[in-house]
Amino acid sequence: MTLEHQRETAVEAALGKLDLTAKVALLAGADMWSLPANEDIGLGRLVMSDGPAGVRGENWTPDDPSVSVPSPTALAATWNPELAHRTGQLLAQEARRKGAHVVLAPTVNLHRSPRGGRHFEAYSEDPLLTGELGAAFVAGVQSGGVGTTPKHFVGNDSETDRFTVDIHVDERTLREVYLAPFEAIVRKASPWGLMSAYNKVNGTFMTEHQELNNDVLRGEWGFDGMLVSDWTGARDTVRDALAGLDVAMPGPVTVYGENLVRAVREGLVTEETVDELARRVLRLAARVGILDGAPAAVPAAALPAPIDGEALACEVAAAGTVLLANDGVLPFAAGVGSVALIGQAAQEARIGGGGSAQVFPTRVVSPLEGLRTALPQGTALAYAVGADPNVHLRPLAVRTESRFLGRDGAELGTATLPDGAARWIGQLPDGLSFADLASVELTGTLGPGREGTHRVGIRGVGRFVLEADGAVLFDDVVLPAGEDPAAAFLNPPEQVFELELDGTAPVELKLRHILPERGGFAGFGLVSFTLGHGEPVGTADELLDEAVALAAAADVAVVVVATTEEVESEGVDRASLALPGRQDELVARVAAANPRTVVVVNAGAPVLMPWRDEVAAVLLGWFPGQEAGAALADVLTGAREPGGRLPTTWPATEADVPVWDVEPVDGVLAYPEGLFVGYRAWQRRGGVAPAYWFGHGLGYTTWTFEGLDVRVLPTPAGDDPYAPVAEAVVLLRNTGARAGREVVQVYLSPDGSDASRPATALGGFGAATAEPGEQAEVRVALPRRAFQTWGESGWTDRAGGYRVQAGRSLADLPLDVTAEVPLRG
Repeated sequence: MTLEHQRETAVEAALGKLDLTAKVALLAGADMWSLPANEDIGLGRLVMSDGPAGVRGENWTPDDPSVSVPSPTALAATWNPELAHRTGQLLAQEARRKGAHVVLAPTVNLHRSPRGGRHFEAYSEDPLLTGELGAAFVAGVQSGGVGTTPKHFVGNDSETDRFTVDIHVDERTLREVYLAPFEAIVRKASPWGLMSAYNKVNGTFMTEHQELNNDVLRGEWGFDGMLVSDWTGARDTVRDALAGLDVAMPGPVTVYGENLVRAVREGLVTEETVDELARRVLRLAARVGILDGAPAAVPAAALPAPIDGEALACEVAAAGTVLLANDGVLPFAAGVGSVALIGQAAQEARIGGGGSAQVFPTRVVSPLEGLRTALPQGTALAYAVGADPNVHLRPLAVRTESRFLGRDGAELGTATLPDGAARWIGQLPDGLSFADLASVELTGTLGPGREGTHRVGIRGVGRFVLEADGAVLFDDVVLPAGEDPAAAFLNPPEQVFELELDGTAPVELKLRHILPERGGFAGFGLVSFTLGHGEPVGTADELLDEAVALAAAADVAVVVVATTEEVESEGVDRASLALPGRQDELVARVAAANPRTVVVVNAGAPVLMPWRDEVAAVLLGWFPGQEAGAALADVLTGAREPGGRLPTTWPATEADVPVWDVEPVDGVLAYPEGLFVGYRAWQRRGGVAPAYWFGHGLGYTTWTFEGLDVRVLPTPAGDDPYAPVAEAVVLLRNTGARAGREVVQVYLSPDGSDASRPATALGGFGAATAEPGEQAEVRVALPRRAFQTWGESGWTDRAGGYRVQAGRSLADLPLDVTAEVPLRG
C-alpha cells in the first residue's frame, strides 16, 4: 500500500466516525487562524499563517519575530525558479518553527494595471513567468511538509472595492491570462490548498462560483486540496457549500456551523456534499501530519536541511535587484574616497509593503548600516535625509510598555513593544482574552535631547486619550475615512499634535485606546493603533539644500527613494505612479550637483522616474526584506551582481499606460483590453515605448548571443499542456571581465494570420553562468500551452510557423529564427 493510499484510507476512516455536526465543525475556523481539533478521530488543530514575504504565525508580536524575505516582485525579478524553491523551503522552516501547518501564499494575481496597490505581493504581468515561479515556490514550501494556498482565485488584480467588485472578463482572456498561473501551479506543483478571492467574476462571487471551483479547478485540473475563503469572504451558506468552498475563515462565527447543519436537514445541501468538503480538510490534515494513522506527505527524516534565513534573504535581495541603467559608475571603483548617502529610506529601510505581507523581522539592516559595514576603511560616508516622503508619523522609536486593562480598570497583563506600533489580531499575549479587554494603554518616554517642535500622533480608529506628562492632548473618537473595514485597519487615519520641548528633561507619552463593547472585526478580536512621533527637523527646503551640499562634496552620491505604506499596501490602489513627497526634486537637484549620482528605488511596482536620464545609474531594489542594506552594499561595491530582470513593464509617464483603470463603475470592473495586458498591450498600441520593457536588466559583465536553434520534439502523448513540444537551444558568451549570470528569454510570435492573438508572448526562459570569455548553452523548453489558444471547443493546438526570438529582454532579442511546429490537437 502506497503512502498516499494509507493517507486516503485514514481520511475515510476518520470521516466515517463523524456525524453531521462533527463534519461541519471541520469547515469553519475555530478562531482567527486555526481549524478545530477533534480528539475522537485523532485530528490535531490545523494552523494557518500569512506568509507571502515571511511567516507571521498566530501571534503578530515582536517577541516571536520572522525572517522577512524580499517581496514577491523581487523574487520574480530573479527569474530563478531554484531561488523561489529555496525561499519556499525557508518559509516552510519558519512555519514549522511557529507551529503553522499552512502558509497563506503565494499571491499569483497579475499586474494588470500598474496602479494595483498590492502588486508587491504578486509576481508579474506575465502568466507564464508567474506560473513558473509560483509552482517552484509551492513545491519548495510543500517539500518542507507545510501546505500552501495560492491566491486569490481569481480576478483580484486590484484592491478598489475588492470585497464586492464584479470582474467582467471574457472566457478566452480568463483562461489564457488570469487562470493560467493557477492552472500551471495546480498541474505542476499540486498545492494542498487554494484561497478564494473576495470579488465576483462575471456576476458570481468566487466562493460561490461552481463553474470555476468545481468544474475547472477540480474537474479539469484535478485539484484535490482544500479551498479556503479569504478572511470574511464567505457570504452564503448554501451557495458556498455547493460551489465547493471547503473552509470559511475566520471563526468561530461563519456562514457554516449551525447554518450548514440546518441547510442539510432542510434538503438544501446534501450530506454527501458536506462529506466532500470535510474529506478535503482531513486530506490536508493528513498531508501535514496531524491526523492519526495517516503518514505525513513529508516524513521528518525527509525534510530539507536547515536554511540560514538571513543569508538566503540577502541572496534573494541581490539576485532580484535590477540594474536599469549604468554609465560605468557601478560597481564602485577602488578609488572612491567619499560617498554621500541620501534619503529617508536609506536610514529607515522600506523592507516590505503593507498588509498581510508584514512581519516583525528578526533584524533590519538599513542601507546606511550596510554601507558603513561594507565600504573600505578610509572611505568617508555622510548621510542626509533630503526629503521625507512619509505622510504619517513613524512609530515612536523607543521601546514602549503596553498595559491591558479590564472593564473595571484593573490591569490584566502587560507587554513590551520595540516601538509605538501596537497590533494584535485574534490573540493577545500571555493568553489574555479579548472578552475581558476594555482598553490598551501604551507608554513611551522621549529622552532629553532635541529642543524644538516635536510632533506626536494617533493613528487608528476608535476612542483615544493622548497625554504628554499628564497633560491631555486628545480625548475623542477617530473615525475611519471610508467603509472598507480592511482599509480602516491597514491604512487608518491620523491625528497629529505639536509639542514644544526645551530638550532638558524626559517626557512621558501615554496613549490609551478604549475598545468598543463590540470590538474586533467579523467576530475576531483586533487591536491596532500607533503612537507616532516626529523629531524637530528643518524645513523641507532646508533638508533639500543640506542633501545637495553633501552630494556636491562627495565622489559619489547614492539617493534612496521609496514609496510608502500609504501608496503601496493591501486594501488600497494607487492614485498616481509618482514617488511621494519631493523625492523627484531631490534626485534632480542631487544629480545636478554630482554627475556620479546613483539612485536606488525601493518600490513594489512601477513608479515614474522623470530624472532617469540625468543620473549615472539606477538600481531597482523592490522591497528587499530585512537584509536590504547588506544586499544593497554588496551590489554597490561589486561583491554581488545585480541579477534582476523586470517582471513588469515600467512606463515613462502615466499617460502612456495602456491599462489604467482599477475603479469599478456601478460595481463592475470590466477588462476590455482582453488578452492585451502588460507588454502585450504596449506592443499592440505601438508608437510609444515604455521607460523600460519587460525583461530588462543589466549586469556587471557583457554578453554576446551567438546562436539559436529550435528543435521540434515529438508531440507528447496525453493532454499535459506543460509537456515540451519544442526546445530553443541558445548559445551565448560572456564577453566581459568578470563572471556573471544572464537570463535567457525566449519569445514566440505566431504568423500574424490571427489578429486576435498577441504579437509576442514569453515562451520560456533559462539562465547561463559563465566565466570571462566562456561560452554557455541554455536549453529552454517550450511547452505545448505556449502554442495553444482557448475557443468554443476548449484548448486548441495552433500548429504552423512561429517566429522564435531569444535575448536578454523583450526589447533586446538579437537571435531570430522561424520554426514550423507541427502539433496535432
